[in-house]
Amino acid sequence: MSHKRIPKRKAAIAAGGVVALGAAAILLPNANASQDGASDTAAAAPKTLKATDASDLASQLAGLLGDAFAGSYYDGDNQQLVVNVVPGDNNNVIVQAKKAGAAVREVDNSMAELEAGAQTLKAEATIPGTSWAVDPRTNKILVTADSTVTGDKWNRLESTVRSLGSGMATIKKSAGTFRTFASGGDAVFADGSRCSLGFNVTAGDGTPAFLTAGHCGVAADQWSDAQGGQPIATVDQAVFPGQGDFALVKYDDPATQAPSDVNLGDQTVQITEAAEATVGQEVLRMGSTTGLADGQVLGLNATVNYPEGTVTGLIQTNVCAEPGDSGGSMFTQDGLALGLTSGGSGDCTSGGETFFQPVTTALEAVGATLGQGGADAGAGDQAGGEEAGAGQEAGGEDAGAGQGADGEEAGAAAGEQAGEEADDGSDPNESH
Repeated sequence: MSHKRIPKRKAAIAAGGVVALGAAAILLPNANASQDGASDTAAAAPKTLKATDASDLASQLAGLLGDAFAGSYYDGDNQQLVVNVVPGDNNNVIVQAKKAGAAVREVDNSMAELEAGAQTLKAEATIPGTSWAVDPRTNKILVTADSTVTGDKWNRLESTVRSLGSGMATIKKSAGTFRTFASGGDAVFADGSRCSLGFNVTAGDGTPAFLTAGHCGVAADQWSDAQGGQPIATVDQAVFPGQGDFALVKYDDPATQAPSDVNLGDQTVQITEAAEATVGQEVLRMGSTTGLADGQVLGLNATVNYPEGTVTGLIQTNVCAEPGDSGGSMFTQDGLALGLTSGGSGDCTSGGETFFQPVTTALEAVGATLGQGGADAGAGDQAGGEEAGAGQEAGGEDAGAGQGADGEEAGAAAGEQAGEEADDGSDPNESH
């Protein structure tokens, strides 16, 4: 899938029902024997799965295969889960994996070896402008260096990769520069910066809140829904850099309504629950600068060395993003919340790499749930089709949602009452 920008006005997303994640759980009990009398060959045929079901099955197979498991990814063309295994004396687990519905591929590098290689990179090549993540499709560590990694820094990185041994890692050079996607003076509505709301949530104490990027949360304590407007939300928790890039921001008005959908401009996608991303999965991203963009998951548990510090546990993708998109929602067409935009390189003209904070990890860390009243639902960039009248920027932009220069409706008036406009620009639920 190309990593292109999709104009919100032309987006056509069918917000269909979500496939139950539990569907894949039915597969493993059938791993020991075929219950319908079918032959072993028939039972071993890879099953057709949606990406969300494939993620659930992959988690179960990782435990089943133990040390033989070497990662997995989703083959979107064939709609199959591909599981990497290291050949060993016990082929029974491989047979079980096949009967569970996965396509099994034998590889050279074990997960333990790949993780050890990542630790070596951390110890010897933590250089600003670099990142690494295990790529299960190549069974190697994908190391990326941005345009600032030159001279001695490049030599150090290249030498470290060579020390891992042949066939363990590859280096990719990026034309851009790794940076977080917040932008000073770009109308984020917090001390002269702009970010994007990710997903509305319910905090542990039952109050309404939203998730955004941690580097946005540490940049300012209070957030407004209009440039220069009064604060409407206050940062409760923020992590950046370190083990993630996420923040919980509580609305100051406890009566704030926070719908569970992502606004695309002329329609919305209902968000029903948080889910784990899968390598190979096709995803969508919404941000206040560039609107809607699509792409594919390239790696999990990625480490990114930003100028501000190292962040671990991210999702690596080829979805484009630009300054001001930070914190924006990454989700699926079926309505699953996957990530919060962290940073990367490139833009929506030339493409590049973009990294996301997993939503599941952020929710667990801050003790929040998606949606209102603890319901498993969320909303990023929501407007209900309405504009925040007094939050508009010159040129017809909806500053209340940090809209980009295309003048489209911004993506997130999460707290507007149906049929009402925020004429005073004070709606506490606008996305940024």
